[in-house]
Amino acid sequence: MNTAVSIGKLRLKNPVMTASGTFGYGEEYAEFYDLGRLGAVVMKGISLRPMQGNPAPRIWETPCGMLNAIGLQNVGLKSFLKEKLPFIRQFDTAAVANVLGSTPAEYVKLARALDEAGLDGIELNVSCPNVSRGGMAFCANTRMLGSLVGKVRAAVKGATLIVKLSPSAPDIKAAARAAEDAGAEAVSLINTLPGMAMDLEKRRPVLGNVVGGLSGPAIKPVALRMVWEAAGAVSVPVIGMGGIMNARDALEFILAGARAVAVGTANFVTPTAAVDVVEGIESYMRDKGIEDINDLVGGLLVDNPDH
Repeated sequence: MNTAVSIGKLRLKNPVMTASGTFGYGEEYAEFYDLGRLGAVVMKGISLRPMQGNPAPRIWETPCGMLNAIGLQNVGLKSFLKEKLPFIRQFDTAAVANVLGSTPAEYVKLARALDEAGLDGIELNVSCPNVSRGGMAFCANTRMLGSLVGKVRAAVKGATLIVKLSPSAPDIKAAARAAEDAGAEAVSLINTLPGMAMDLEKRRPVLGNVVGGLSGPAIKPVALRMVWEAAGAVSVPVIGMGGIMNARDALEFILAGARAVAVGTANFVTPTAAVDVVEGIESYMRDKGIEDINDLVGGLLVDNPDH
């Protein structure tokens, strides 16, 4: 039984990754299971300098998901390379860095440094809704997106270049094609959807940043649709995420065209969620007599050819 998939130059032992921002740098989760069971660990977003993030409260549970406005708090490039990367390198799993900047020059500098440090993959974060500068703005304009990806592409020699797209992109198919045309070896989607919550008694927003990003089961139907559309628009692999809580959810994304999947909010509910998805996919393949996970990719049967 083969569960291995290829994402650009990456060869993953199975298609399950973690979603950036939900898994820290892996340290807390390593207390629960061997991170080497995962296809890849995508770590918390990295900026050139440390970021403190948004004011508290930064997390709010909703009836079917979670709002967060962390604001990309992170230790910065220098501390990441010195203190965090060596830890994840102890495990037999691909290490993917999620990078963020407010200018193309910042993205390029970060990506080059991480590439030279030997990261297996670099995921460009052009989709975070919780910061006022950069991020999602690049994904809102295909010309800007293509220009950014092209500049980073020229700086990255060894790592697989992944571009994380925003559900707020005006045309997700056009955004995926722009990333591919500029040299991305894979696209990942979706990030959270902008949302807010309020305290009726106090007449105040519950999040210190007022608005945040909605994740979890509530966004899965949107994510599935966008992954399906993106997979039909590009030739490079698509990494699907958005409300994957179990193996059945993951398999739906694979049928929609995702070559790999990323588990995010579920990690907060069940610390073993990502490895549970790995084992659930293996169990499904055994039960159905499926020899190769790649045979399921894009296997959704649609009767109406217009869709």
